[in-house]
Amino acid sequence: MIQELRKEQGLTQEQLAEKCGTTKTYISRIENNASDIRLSTLMRIIRQGLGGNLRLNVTH
Repeated sequence: MIQELRKEQGLTQEQLAEKCGTTKTYISRIENNASDIRLSTLMRIIRQGLGGNLRLNVTH
């Protein structure tokens, strides 16, 4: 999801990392499912880095 959105916006991993205050390595690990990500971090990447909003829908 993050990789697709990043590429749609024409951003490199390094550019995205700079925008949201993390490292290129961490962005790469997230995109390759090599690292767990906290919800707060995901929200920061989407908001600050990609200019979007994250919505969650919980059903039972």
